[in-house]
Amino acid sequence: MDSVVVDVEERLEKMLKGDGLEVPDFNHLQAVTLKKSVCYIVSAVIFNPEGKVLMVQEAKRECYGRWYLPAGRMEEGESIHEALRREVKEEAGFECEPITMLLVQEQGRQWIRFAFLAEVTGGSLKTPSKADSESLQAQWWDREPPLPLRSRDILCLIEAGVRYRQNPWFPVSHPVNLPCPVVCQRLLLIFSCKERLWLLLAENTTDSESRVCFPVTVSEKGHSIKYAGNRLVQECMRTTNPALNVTVHGILGLQHDGRVLGQTDGICFNTLVSLESSEDGAEIGSSPPLLNSEKYVWCEVTNQSLKGNILKRIKERSFLPITNNP
Repeated sequence: MDSVVVDVEERLEKMLKGDGLEVPDFNHLQAVTLKKSVCYIVSAVIFNPEGKVLMVQEAKRECYGRWYLPAGRMEEGESIHEALRREVKEEAGFECEPITMLLVQEQGRQWIRFAFLAEVTGGSLKTPSKADSESLQAQWWDREPPLPLRSRDILCLIEAGVRYRQNPWFPVSHPVNLPCPVVCQRLLLIFSCKERLWLLLAENTTDSESRVCFPVTVSEKGHSIKYAGNRLVQECMRTTNPALNVTVHGILGLQHDGRVLGQTDGICFNTLVSLESSEDGAEIGSSPPLLNSEKYVWCEVTNQSLKGNILKRIKERSFLPITNNP
């Protein structure tokens, strides 16, 4: 089998498993910096054996006395998991371990929230006697008597946690510890027709070699992260049939490593994207759209197991959801 096809299939399998891949060289771009050009937030959905959800009472002046999930901004040099553990300990008194990411919400690179389903592994519930600037107290909430909430935006996170515990609809997902200097999206972009499936690949040229890889596009300030993928499609397929839509199905995995301050604060979102008909019954052709750049090429997936995995994931919507901030 051609070595290029083998390499592509190996990387495809890694992406479908939620693993990470090295990002291209972005030396020509300024690295994003936490608290300056990017803001990452973690939040925890934690249930006790009776199904009650952990809530904390806010100590901040603007929302004093109201209730919210344990949540807060990431600090410099932290991993996403480390930030989650710190926030839960500071605000609720518990030590915890993440079970899986539940949802990613974004408002462009300036506001990204990672919601986790997590479990208590130690510590004790924070009582009013331990009130501080982080929180006034914590308590378990059965969601029946109303609480004065800081914001109702956490209700969808709690519901996602309830749903995942009952019937996990995507594989367990955790951030992969790989560095990235910018916020970007790696596209596993597919076109399928009549039981055939193609992937869009990009040529990545360095001083020593040239190889094909999955295209990576950088998020622009002021735009949704998902916009980057749409922009890439427009750039490489300007002759695309207008009956085609770009659909971002969800996240296969994400990569972050903030240990080198100011140089690796970025995140790479590995997403599955497809070109689909924008109208019912619209004729989209039996082969992928023509490309207008030699940097890109279509590669047909002939490995039946990999092709079946992709189509099954799409049918079952088995992806970590990414949504715009409500």
